[in-house]
Amino acid sequence: MYLPRSVDSILSDALGTVGGVLIEGPRFCGKTTTAKQYAKSAIELDKEAGLRTIAKTDPTLILPGETPRMIDEWQLAPSIWNAVRHEIDDRKKTGQFILTGSAAPRDDVTRHSGAGRFVRINMETMTLSEKGVSNPEISFSGLFEGTAKENAAGGPSVSDYIDFLFKGGWPALLNSTDKGVRMVLENYVDEISRVDINIPGEMTHDPKRVEALIRSLARNTANEFPNSKLAIEAAEGGGPLAEQTVRNYLDALRRIHILKDQPGWNTHLRSRVRLISNPKRHLADPSIALAAIGASKEELSRDGNTLGFFFESLVTHELRVYAKMLGGDVFHYRDSSGLEIDAIVELRNSKWAGIEVKMPEDAIDVAAVNLLSLKEKLADKSRKDCAFLAVITSGKASYIRPDGVRVISLGHICE
Repeated sequence: MYLPRSVDSILSDALGTVGGVLIEGPRFCGKTTTAKQYAKSAIELDKEAGLRTIAKTDPTLILPGETPRMIDEWQLAPSIWNAVRHEIDDRKKTGQFILTGSAAPRDDVTRHSGAGRFVRINMETMTLSEKGVSNPEISFSGLFEGTAKENAAGGPSVSDYIDFLFKGGWPALLNSTDKGVRMVLENYVDEISRVDINIPGEMTHDPKRVEALIRSLARNTANEFPNSKLAIEAAEGGGPLAEQTVRNYLDALRRIHILKDQPGWNTHLRSRVRLISNPKRHLADPSIALAAIGASKEELSRDGNTLGFFFESLVTHELRVYAKMLGGDVFHYRDSSGLEIDAIVELRNSKWAGIEVKMPEDAIDVAAVNLLSLKEKLADKSRKDCAFLAVITSGKASYIRPDGVRVISLGHICE
């Protein structure tokens, strides 16, 4: 049974507006299953070598079919892109093609941007709401519109969140055992290191070093971490990696949608406050990071500091999905005065929300002070409008504090 995804409405609207839709995202996140709900015919290039040969030799031969026509893993024959673009121009109709891909080929001089012909949709693993494991009471879009509920109660416990972190948002693993999930995800990390990152004709790599780099990223999830330190941690018994090699590997992980950067926020402040933030780094799903470092639920439950960082990564994952639904993105903030904010969600209309992530209830007061300090710093110094300030917690209560800062349980957030 198909579980509805947040991108469904975007995909439906896009098919009614342009000729082609490109769905990108990490392997195994449900791109093909979602595309098939809308496609009237399909071709899956990862299943037959013969089809890939035809697609590479003359991609126009695979384009005929009832529309929307899905071409799965199109990047295995990159010449398909221009062929589809020309076909869209010739047909002059909307909703002709759905391309899906778990890797983005490097740009080259022969590939057109696709502007005006394609809408690009970036798909993430499933949110708690999509999996049906939360208590969806507070609309994220409603928070920006001022229409969201003020209070809610109930929902997941800390133990539940630990389970969510380990199982992740992978559609095919929702009903799997813990042992089965761990086996699949450890193999997933191995496949990333050995196969997925190895895009033919583009870059040779050392799988052991790549896996060591992934472990380093996992250990430092939700943190700013310079490439120089990653190079040392990925030494794997030898000398440190060259920083250029680290940059190449990180770029490759981004192109297969495994590495997710959370950039520093540009506030457009007209002040002397110097922004010093570098990107925070997350893997596509916290479960990948936990599999990479071989952590157990028991170990994570005993290490509150590490659990806090992984919970922050889970929150950032959820925010990324909901922000994209609104045409926005997720950033973080750190300046030279020492003020840090875990997440800033900014929409294209310049509305923004400041969000702190705290598991312990006794940390809410400090988080609220930080949020209010940021809002005060931006008063009359930025063209951006603050929609709301919130502390997202693992608790079971959502409410508005007397100072106006919202306290929101992660398990209460929905579209």
